[in-house]
Amino acid sequence: MAEIIYGSELSKKIKAQIKEKVDVLEAQGKRKPTLAVVLVGDNPASLSYVKGKDKACHEVGFGSKMITMKEETTEEELKAVLDELNKDETVDGILVQMPLPKQLDENRVIMMIDPNKDVDGLHPENIGRFYLGMDSFVPCTPLGIMEMIKEAKISLSGKNAVVIGRSKLVGTPVARLLQNENCTVTICHSRTKEIEKVCAEADVLIAAIGQPKKVTKEWVKEGACVIDVGINRVDGKLVGDVDFEDVKDKAKVLTPVPKGVGPMTITMLLSNTLKSYERKEQHD
Repeated sequence: MAEIIYGSELSKKIKAQIKEKVDVLEAQGKRKPTLAVVLVGDNPASLSYVKGKDKACHEVGFGSKMITMKEETTEEELKAVLDELNKDETVDGILVQMPLPKQLDENRVIMMIDPNKDVDGLHPENIGRFYLGMDSFVPCTPLGIMEMIKEAKISLSGKNAVVIGRSKLVGTPVARLLQNENCTVTICHSRTKEIEKVCAEADVLIAAIGQPKKVTKEWVKEGACVIDVGINRVDGKLVGDVDFEDVKDKAKVLTPVPKGVGPMTITMLLSNTLKSYERKEQHD
């Protein structure tokens, strides 16, 4: 039976460490780190995510600015709000909740955020710095995945890692982070031939394809570390990209869905916001 790594538990531990730091700042009479989240429209899932971020901010003692805008918001209106947040010295992190209404271009909107406040790590400047090995903000889910692997005390140097999925949010950046830890990394996708065989060679397997229970024990090497990033709703229940019951006796380490990678994403957002705050404090 695999060791199950619960992101929900690790998340509590990291949040407690962040709160300790915020308590010290408060005791010193300093302002608290603040995250601003902009929600355009009334997508129920997005609204739920935004509320989760607001709740997490309050749990660690952060300031939280939640800005809601109408579905028909124009690019100029959104830019005006982001310009204000960019200038606001009390705001350390800015996040625009995706997806956006169809009249707004996601890439153009990301470009409107000050790279020094881009705690989602999606601005081209941060992406460039990340790939050049310079100090930058890294997307939150990949950061959370690496924290979970660290928690499981998995040695990565020299290991074969396979990432299923090449999205700019998860697959591509997590592959880079694994390379930085001296893994030999293969990225698989919908055109990969004999994908099962490729995955079955992996010491570390990251599944981020958005297909429920796609990864079965035939895809998994005996004793592998398997990280399930998928969140799929099937018959009203959340399931991952990995068939948990099928794989649990073959993997050495396995993350569940829910309570796996998901909770770590918001926690890493808090961590990036604290990093932005600390950067600013050093320069002041």
